[in-house]
Amino acid sequence: MCAQLHAKPPKSLLRKVGRAIADYDMIRDGDRILLGVSGGKDSLSLLSILRHLQTYAPVKFDLGVITVDPEVEGFDPSSLTGYYDAIGVPWYYRSQPIMEEAKTRLDGDSFCAYCARMKRGIMYSTCREHDFNVLALAQHLDDLAESFLMSAFHQGKLDTMKAHYRIDAGDLRVIRPLVYVRETQTAAFAASADLPVVPDSCPACFTAPTQRAYMKTLLAREEREHDHLFANLLHAMRPLMGGDVALDDNRPSQRAAAES
Repeated sequence: MCAQLHAKPPKSLLRKVGRAIADYDMIRDGDRILLGVSGGKDSLSLLSILRHLQTYAPVKFDLGVITVDPEVEGFDPSSLTGYYDAIGVPWYYRSQPIMEEAKTRLDGDSFCAYCARMKRGIMYSTCREHDFNVLALAQHLDDLAESFLMSAFHQGKLDTMKAHYRIDAGDLRVIRPLVYVRETQTAAFAASADLPVVPDSCPACFTAPTQRAYMKTLLAREEREHDHLFANLLHAMRPLMGGDVALDDNRPSQRAAAES
């Protein structure tokens, strides 16, 4: 089957993304946004959502895509470039043998942490090279909840991913428009729109159970007993999700557009 090139995301997704964008002042008039797309259901769903928002949001922004290929055996996201051409979005494809490099450069990190850090550096440099001022990432509410528990359990502190922040260098902002969205929602949309999801077969992710995988299982078990678990976790995490980016009270209301 072929992906639906112009599939409209459901209102349930658009409402949550629109509310997050407005709550955290994520997108501003004239922004040039580079979206990191791994080929998973979450990043491909966010690509569809941002393209849809471009058509009617009260602020105007440019959108490009970057895919970083870590050159891991069994994982090949190169097929995505044809999809990007078909939907008419500018794209950048970067390859680097991250797994091979990790064999000699790991210093206390897990491979996943090392890979994430290296990918982030590649995305930052691509933003700078092509004049993007915002990097968009596709972590969702489930990811934030897992990070929250991992921080509490293993580091003894309350912390999670930020919804919107400026990087230490000061020249780029990072946004996560899916912070109110559940993983089940992106999975359902990706399946219904037949998005070209690339199977993630990284062997490093399956050699041993990870802390994140354990937290995912724990949360799933608890949610079966407590229907409002993630709503409660979001309420608990809200004070931790704001970054160091000041809100502009005069900005146009993006939430109203996203909910229309």
